[in-house]
Amino acid sequence: MKRYYGKLLGFVAGWLLMRHPAGGVLGLAIGHAFDADWLLPQRAAPYKVLGLTRDASDEDVDRTYRKLMSQYHPDRVANAAPELREQAAQRAAEINAAYTRIRGKRRRR
Repeated sequence: MKRYYGKLLGFVAGWLLMRHPAGGVLGLAIGHAFDADWLLPQRAAPYKVLGLTRDASDEDVDRTYRKLMSQYHPDRVANAAPELREQAAQRAAEINAAYTRIRGKRRRR
């Protein structure tokens, strides 16, 4: 379901604050930006991080997660340069977060 409350609240707040219809239009635009998540920092799409599509099976998600974690786990690059270790740790954190989000969404179904 699409969100609508940002547009509604923005319109009402803009109209009341500016006491003019133009305030309502401005509030509506800000509310639309809120509803479309333009104002929030973007997180990477979990399926894109793992390189999967939304219709991937649970086994595919688990297999891909294990494969990527064995590739990017910080312990695998323990003897590498500090920059490389940091990059591997960031990538492993992204993979863990994406996997957690996918599994959480699938459990709620």
